[in-house]
Amino acid sequence: MEADTVRHLRDLHHLARSLPVPCQKLPTFLWGSSPKQKGDVDDIGCCAPGAPTRHCCGCSLLKGSPWKATPPGPAAAANARSPCCPDSAAMLLLHYTVKMVYYKVIVYTGNRDNATSFNEVFIKLVGTRGMSERMVLKNPELPAPFSQGQFLNGVNPMMIRRCTALPSNLPVTDDMVFLHGQHSLAEEMKHGNIFLCDYKTLDGLQPNTINGKKQYLVAPLVLLHKTPDEKLVPIAIQLKQTPGDDNPIFFPTDSVYDWLLAKIFVRSADFQLHQLNFHLLRTHLLAEVFAVSLLHNVSNMNPLFKLLVPHTRYTLQINILARLNLISDPGLFTKITASGGEALITVLRRSMSSLTYSSLCIQENISERGLESVPNFYYKEDGFRLWEIIHRFVQGILKHYYKNDSEVQKDPEIQAWIGDIFKYGFLSQENTGIPQKFTTVDELVKFVTMVIFTCSAQHSAVNNGQYEYIAWMPNTPASLQRPPPTEKGKSNESTILQTLPDVSITVQGMATMWLLSKQSFDSVPLGQYKEEYFTETTPRTLIEAFQEDLKQLSEDIQIRNETLENPYTYMDPAGIENSVAL
Repeated sequence: MEADTVRHLRDLHHLARSLPVPCQKLPTFLWGSSPKQKGDVDDIGCCAPGAPTRHCCGCSLLKGSPWKATPPGPAAAANARSPCCPDSAAMLLLHYTVKMVYYKVIVYTGNRDNATSFNEVFIKLVGTRGMSERMVLKNPELPAPFSQGQFLNGVNPMMIRRCTALPSNLPVTDDMVFLHGQHSLAEEMKHGNIFLCDYKTLDGLQPNTINGKKQYLVAPLVLLHKTPDEKLVPIAIQLKQTPGDDNPIFFPTDSVYDWLLAKIFVRSADFQLHQLNFHLLRTHLLAEVFAVSLLHNVSNMNPLFKLLVPHTRYTLQINILARLNLISDPGLFTKITASGGEALITVLRRSMSSLTYSSLCIQENISERGLESVPNFYYKEDGFRLWEIIHRFVQGILKHYYKNDSEVQKDPEIQAWIGDIFKYGFLSQENTGIPQKFTTVDELVKFVTMVIFTCSAQHSAVNNGQYEYIAWMPNTPASLQRPPPTEKGKSNESTILQTLPDVSITVQGMATMWLLSKQSFDSVPLGQYKEEYFTETTPRTLIEAFQEDLKQLSEDIQIRNETLENPYTYMDPAGIENSVAL
């Protein structure tokens, strides 16, 4: 398998060297006090005008003027070869292969590294996909850090669960959260109206140090209440796991700055678990496990191979790039996030201990979290329908080839496939619930449904909304520069601005979210196939029915979204890729 991957990358390299592709730098950071008053040009780090500019291949090219950069994007790539690096085209082709684009980031502030007021900062991205909207960092009362629905329909709908009993380390009482005595916590929990987000996975971690400056990370508990008008609102936040005098519980009745700062710390914690647990581990790395075992154990004539190989497209390539450029020691995650470095491995290890088969099956996952009856939960509603559509398709295909349980039991290739997944992907841990072998057709159908759902719909749910929810940095900061407050009444606008990440962290995070959230020019939507693996009449008929079901779901979602203030699009089949490809 390793030899095949190396050979594939070498072939891409040779192909790339024959293409007229220039070396283009990314990203470029532009500072100024206003749109008409530009300042320095930066390039991942900080350099003065005229200083060497780092290129994608790692070389440097001295520029006479920082404002005469070659326009980014594939358009220029069509007519020029790299002026400095003959091998840089190979890296660019790999970037295009996994569907990255090029861009620059423009940040206007009243200060070189930090703003002194929300009103002094706005950010734009300009690239091959066009220009982003102007995003202004202002108005400390803006409800963005907990806008309606983020825990249900945002980029991370995986943390929230119904609360049936208060955690012993969250000493909240009725009079703290219901000032007028209109409700009681016991009564509201009985009616299913209290919810909890517990970030205990982050407890006790050693936060990252970025550019010589210590960062801060908390493991908060958030209590939420479903109001009579079906809104989900936070009613209490405790920023650390252990109660104490230096760990106050924050409420909406506190000062606007105390409450906003508490919410910002929660959103930063949510970023860490979203990226490492629910995005990296539960989609990218699992998809790799499924793909490697498939390629290692199952022949291309096996119907299981034909069914699953479209859902492995680009997965190994994007994960190789992630290991090199994102989660490695010198990677971007180490450079811009509080959980980068030493904490990253600890988070993944702890997250792995909670990884179970049932948590990967959306209906069981929702049931385990007690969210079956939550209204306006579009991740759940669309996800349930998608699971059923995929399950119906997989069942039709596999039952066409495996007429009874005995045929499944006697197929050595699919038994080897699941055996390696259990052994190497789930470390032979029986408590995960992952099958060690398949004994029935139904077991095989369910597992394959989970694999396709994970590689397509689930990845879309936690990936495609990253720019929308994370690019506006105060809503989801990748890191924070000041410790959490230990008492109330001390926070103000200046405190918040000093806590938020600096310009470099902000723009690198924004640019990354911009790249990861954009649909590529060669994306393959769920249910579409570039190669024809099945040639018989029955499976081809099933594929057509699968495509029709997906089309109908897409139309239903788009009609519903017309009535929503914040349309939920991440489970729309039209925007879901067949595989973890970016």
